[in-house]
Amino acid sequence: MEETKKDTPEEKKRKAGLRKEVREKTAGYIVTALGLVAGLAWNDAISSLIKSFFPPEQGDLIAKFIYAIIITIVIVVASSWFMRFFGPKE
Repeated sequence: MEETKKDTPEEKKRKAGLRKEVREKTAGYIVTALGLVAGLAWNDAISSLIKSFFPPEQGDLIAKFIYAIIITIVIVVASSWFMRFFGPKE
């Protein structure tokens, strides 16, 4: 029979750090997935709104480009704001 080896304090710290990192990454992935779901829901809602202003038979392609441009501008502005607000402090 093999003897069970006791973990050293350093080994216990390393394992605890690894568990913490796995929990943090898992939480980050879950939040990212939920953000993706919310983004897809908003995509559908905004697409429907645009279709109500531009019926498909009149200007579906134009409406999609307008939507893409508006969303791009909103994302750039929001990203800049978030980076300033949550980014590293100088």
